[in-house]
Amino acid sequence: MTKVTTGATMSLDGYIADASHGGFEYLFQWYSHGDVETPTAHPEMTFRTSAASARHLRDLIERTGALVVGRRLFDMTSGWGGRHPMDVPVVVVTHSVPEGWEPEGDSFVFVTDGIESAIARAKAIAGDKEVGVNGGTIAAQVLEAGLLDEVHVDLVPVLLGAGIPLFAELKIAPVQLDGPFRVVEGDGVTHLAYRVRREA
Repeated sequence: MTKVTTGATMSLDGYIADASHGGFEYLFQWYSHGDVETPTAHPEMTFRTSAASARHLRDLIERTGALVVGRRLFDMTSGWGGRHPMDVPVVVVTHSVPEGWEPEGDSFVFVTDGIESAIARAKAIAGDKEVGVNGGTIAAQVLEAGLLDEVHVDLVPVLLGAGIPLFAELKIAPVQLDGPFRVVEGDGVTHLAYRVRREA
């Protein structure tokens, strides 16, 4: 069965961005805190991390078969220049197909009939690999739909003071998680993985 996960880099006080949708210069420092290179589909986005974080990133890339993102993230990144850095197909949850894009291609599939359909489409694409969910709003919707299996956090030692949590405005809180079942200590980051607890 295809696993559905979400992950984010998070400040020690629980935020994935500051109140003005910034703060990334602090949150993502760990991507350049070492000398072990992890290439992506975009050569200018090669990560240079500690050896432990490099292994973590390579494992993540290898086990991911498709991604699900919201339209806001797709627009913010301008569709990653036509291909996601992880070099996997991306299912975009949207109300309408963006102008100039095909409804379905090798890089992007646009789903207009809800989160359940998007996850089903991504699972079909991913096959035996995992489906990764990017973006707090979409992650919350997937969790609320009972479709999320794991939550991964890259915890960094910074306090933003205020900002945007990963699961903002979650409608089914509290949700209990089991773990962490994996802890990887990198340079400037601790990688944590939890399982979503299924209620009996």
